[in-house]
Amino acid sequence: MKTITIKNLEIGSGAPKIIVPIVGKTEAELLSEVAFLQSIDFDVLEWRVDHFSQVDDIDAVKAVAKKIRDLLPIKPILFTFRTANEGGVKPWPLINYIELNNAMACSGLVDLIDVEVFIGDDHVKDIIRVAHQHQVVVVTSNHDFDKTPPKDEIIARLRKMQDLGADIPKIAVMPRTTEDVLTLLAATTEMKEQYATQPLITMSMAGLGAISRVAGTTFGSAMTFGAAKNASAPGQLDVKALRYILDVLYHSYA
Repeated sequence: MKTITIKNLEIGSGAPKIIVPIVGKTEAELLSEVAFLQSIDFDVLEWRVDHFSQVDDIDAVKAVAKKIRDLLPIKPILFTFRTANEGGVKPWPLINYIELNNAMACSGLVDLIDVEVFIGDDHVKDIIRVAHQHQVVVVTSNHDFDKTPPKDEIIARLRKMQDLGADIPKIAVMPRTTEDVLTLLAATTEMKEQYATQPLITMSMAGLGAISRVAGTTFGSAMTFGAAKNASAPGQLDVKALRYILDVLYHSYA
């Protein structure tokens, strides 16, 4: 399985890499979050732009993205508009979603973009094509806040993302039982060992699924999400505690 290197960060080898989201509604809130992160040990910054009050103004989004990049020049930036269907805060027309992602992929201001796999195969392929033309890595994602699908369905979704051209397939599911968490972990292992050609991200959400956020070294998830000031999804661990746990587990595993 190949690894992906962005700004000297190799994804897919070693301990899972930590992604920290920022979710400010205003430029001032976002820059405050970024300033706080300058003293935090993490690997990738995710801007959850669906929280941003001026998200419908692409020029404003680019202006803030530049300021974020200037404050954290060595950190890879993941740009994510999470739709309301998959846990985001803002219903938005598909045409706007596509326009925003394409604009940011072309901007030179972000290193990765998140594209939801179920917006339509042709749309996903088109955004990936534009991103790759500008050397932007694509995380293709799916989020199920209601349930944990069967193992074969989780694997099928991840393989679909890979087949569409994703650089990093990602799936997050909601557990209702302990068995659901085991289902997600088993699916991750099978995907990694039998089908994956590149790094993947998987997680079981909420407190019940917290073990999945630290178990990537064993089961195969190459990245995980930690919270600094604000979490962007249920079950995210504090980034400082997450780093400590991952370091202990990785060195024990290695």
